Amino acid sequence: MPLHTAKNRGFTLLELLVVIVIIGLLAAYVGPKYFAQLGKSEVVVARAQIDAFEKALDTYRLDLGRYPSTEEGLSALLVKPDSAAKWNGPYLRKALPKDPWGQPYQYRSPGLKSDFEVLSFGRDGQPGGSGEDADITN
Repeated sequence: MPLHTAKNRGFTLLELLVVIVIIGLLAAYVGPKYFAQLGKSEVVVARAQIDAFEKALDTYRLDLGRYPSTEEGLSALLVKPDSAAKWNGPYLRKALPKDPWGQPYQYRSPGLKSDFEVLSFGRDGQPGGSGEDADITN
């Protein structure tokens, strides 16, 4: 005697709809939490890159006695400026990275609150903002 008859083979439409609804509910619950974590990780990456810039800029200052000017910018960490006789770089191992949102980091010397300022304008690429759009600075 066969175990399966023609009557009980496969799933009913109702069973399939219940499974689809359950999967949809799980996706609706987990999806936003996953994407929120993704945004937070981009902010963490930006902070880590800014910390690396700070260390390289401090080494630059130890060698030259000053931070690069705003005009020299962060590229002074890779390429010797004309006015930097004691330059002992490059001070970064790789090319200047862009922020996690694909925008170049901004550099000012002097900064608003310290000798220099390295910042990313966040996800929106505009000054100000809140959440993931907020500016990230040293």
